[in-house]
Amino acid sequence: MKHLQVAAAVITHQDRILCVQRGLGRQRTAVSFKYEFPGGKLEKDESGHTALMRELKEELQIMTVIRPDDYMMTVEHTYPECHITMHVYRCTIQSPDITLTEHIACRWLPAEQLDTLDWAPADILIVRKLMEQDC
Repeated sequence: MKHLQVAAAVITHQDRILCVQRGLGRQRTAVSFKYEFPGGKLEKDESGHTALMRELKEELQIMTVIRPDDYMMTVEHTYPECHITMHVYRCTIQSPDITLTEHIACRWLPAEQLDTLDWAPADILIVRKLMEQDC
């Protein structure tokens, strides 16, 4: 089975968290039309935080600095087509203005409302952790 290393960002602005919705993609998969935290695959010899800065610029047209100490957690999840190891980092942005280049929608939600969205399976552990921390 294919194994992917990916990085994801929990992006906050004024106590709200950015949630982005995937489209259909090349073919219908377990994550089509689901919400997720933005990010993407690590390239060869790329660190998680470096990959994330690159992906956020590509996917959302935002520039932010993500440091190794912004690390939040790692999630392991197996989808029918692959296994992913997702390194999750926290970051804050100064403005909620983003430009979606790969996603079809976005929402800025407080942590206590995150469970109102239909999340990609790998992101559910992150949602739970964020909601527990908000209690």
